[in-house]
Amino acid sequence: LVYVDITRGWVYSKESNVADLGEPLFITATGGTIATSGNFKIHSFTGDADFVVSQLGNPSGGPSNVDYLVVAGGGGGGPNAGGGGGGAGGYRTTFPSPGCNAGAFPISTTTYPITVGAGGASPPSAASGVSGSNSIFSTITSTGGGGGGKGCGTAAVGIAGGSGGGGGGGASTPRAGGSGNTPPVSPSQGNNGGNNYPGGTAYGAGGGGAAGAVGGNGSSSDGGDGGAGSSNSISGSSVTYAGGGGGATGDQPISASYGVGGVGGGGDAGRGPIAAQAGTANTGGGGGGVGTISGGGNPGGAGGSGIVVIRYKFQ
Repeated sequence: LVYVDITRGWVYSKESNVADLGEPLFITATGGTIATSGNFKIHSFTGDADFVVSQLGNPSGGPSNVDYLVVAGGGGGGPNAGGGGGGAGGYRTTFPSPGCNAGAFPISTTTYPITVGAGGASPPSAASGVSGSNSIFSTITSTGGGGGGKGCGTAAVGIAGGSGGGGGGGASTPRAGGSGNTPPVSPSQGNNGGNNYPGGTAYGAGGGGAAGAVGGNGSSSDGGDGGAGSSNSISGSSVTYAGGGGGATGDQPISASYGVGGVGGGGDAGRGPIAAQAGTANTGGGGGGVGTISGGGNPGGAGGSGIVVIRYKFQ
């Protein structure tokens, strides 16, 4: 303070926020499974729970921002014979963020309910695999992956979602894959499912779309492969999430090739008596389409459940 005159009195010559003068503070929070990586704390949620923030950082400590990974549940693979691959769950992340991974999403001292989306099923009599459920953190919603289209007879298109399901195979008419990034967000949360190969019962379904690539189109002998997911190191090690499910054909012997699930938890398509694979849990991978023809009315693989991961500087 400086005394100027009798009119103005004492005047500040230098000012600082009280927070600048205190001890360094960092985010303090609870919820999920907690791990550390260097100066960062990581909360992983594999089911519904609460992320509870009791303290924020200050300028002399850590930022009051976090990074997130939000992956929705994958779609179920197409049922019947020649089902399309299930689409991967929507994939949204801020990691790695600018500023040495200091966090890109501002938070406050409150309780954030976390929703982790379940994977979609594949009812044998349905027109498609069931789409996965959404995952939610604060204002961030990742949309469940679209179900793969039903194969043969009443073959159906793939369903739109975070990533789209593959179009059903074993049909003489085109069956398109579902649209990804539905509803649209930026950056995109996923990609389109693949299309079937029209022409007959032995022809392939489309693979499910994924975080990193579109689903493969079916061919005259094979189902399309599921799209590849995206890798992320927010947990402290690199993990690939949100791969698409493989598409089947309508008449596949056990020795035939088949649509392979995309890296990132996508399930392989079924063939002959071998059942379609489910998407891997907590990756958001799409389920594989069913390829068995004995009796028809067979289920595809279920989609894999999603995951939510939150990371921030704690020291």
